[in-house]
Amino acid sequence: MTKTTGEYRVGIDFNPSADDLVGRIKRQAADLIDLISTVQDGEDFAPERKRLKALAMTAVEDGAMWGVKAATKPPA
Repeated sequence: MTKTTGEYRVGIDFNPSADDLVGRIKRQAADLIDLISTVQDGEDFAPERKRLKALAMTAVEDGAMWGVKAATKPPA
């Protein structure tokens, strides 16, 4: 099965512990990345919109990573 851009970027299938919260964090992050990717570049603002879309997607990836880390961090 082909993954969406968001699913690929967050590694939707990598959840060795099968943690439900991890799966939900990744699913919502993937969906948001896919939604952002639908923003049209337009001709007048294409370079700037592409840059902003890339920054937004990277921020979502970062957020998902930190969220997964928070969800799986063992107690000290």
